[in-house]
Amino acid sequence: MGARSVGVDGLAPDQLPIVVLGAGAWGTALALAAAQRQPVLLWARDEAQAAEMQATRCNRRYLPDITLPPSLRISADPAEALAMAAQGLAVIGAPMSGLRERLVALPSGARALWLCKGFEADTGALGHEIARELRPDLHCGVLSGPSFALEVARGQPTALVAASPSESLCALAVQAFHSDSLRIYTSNDPVGVEVGGAVKNVMAIATGIADGLQLGLNARAALITRGLAEMTRLGVALGARAETFMGLSGLGDLVLTATGDLSRNRSVGLMLASGLSVPDILARLGHVAEGVHTAPTLLARAQRSGVEMPITEAVVAVLQGRLAPAQALQLLMGREARSEA
Repeated sequence: MGARSVGVDGLAPDQLPIVVLGAGAWGTALALAAAQRQPVLLWARDEAQAAEMQATRCNRRYLPDITLPPSLRISADPAEALAMAAQGLAVIGAPMSGLRERLVALPSGARALWLCKGFEADTGALGHEIARELRPDLHCGVLSGPSFALEVARGQPTALVAASPSESLCALAVQAFHSDSLRIYTSNDPVGVEVGGAVKNVMAIATGIADGLQLGLNARAALITRGLAEMTRLGVALGARAETFMGLSGLGDLVLTATGDLSRNRSVGLMLASGLSVPDILARLGHVAEGVHTAPTLLARAQRSGVEMPITEAVVAVLQGRLAPAQALQLLMGREARSEA
């Protein structure tokens, strides 16, 4: 690869060894943010990608306009990455489909945060449930919140929340990432933080559909508000605290993803409204839009939990081709009147 390998023992005593597992847009952006103050190892599964990033100091596929600093090392060597994880903090930048594989590989007792948002397709499990099943020895949690990777990579102001039952892990997240441009809050409600991060992607698809159909700002506000209600109902049913959904990973991430022009999930909704098929949309995006994969799994989990989620149900019907976008919105508006509470 041509990258110089620097052992963990070479770090200054006050520096935290950080390895980010996954060189997509979000993993690269967070690695870059942490590397402003300390050496960071960014691990890429693809050796060719790692070699190119090391040589060009750029992630041309995901963040082509961002220069990677010298303090950010890139490697495709799993042994080097796991050695770093054993002594510092591991940040898993894989999609939900890859979380299980990453957790299994971590050394015993490692401290880890994952960035993925959603429910596992086959099991309907959230990240903390997968970790509890596979690796109860780990000190782990989720790092989430309203954040576009490009803005974090540019150093624009962003606030995130690190959620874990482990106070020491949350403190490590603050040590690793808190800076003048990146503010890290902490939470001991990983259930709520994960539910918020998963559901908001589906609600962003719904809002994108409404915007694409030019239904107006009133309709957008209604969808966001009722989407927040769906999110909260499911979260409380799964053991979260209702107040978590008023925070960064609930309302904050929902507003950003449902209204931001950089939102891939909102883009999915806009393209659905224009008449494009799901395969064509995903081909055009070229990146993961988690809401597409999350929606049917989310609906199944809600139904098992006895939670009504009509917006989610409508999005699933559109994604599966059972309803046209306009029909889905008409169905929602035609629901029987009820108390808001």
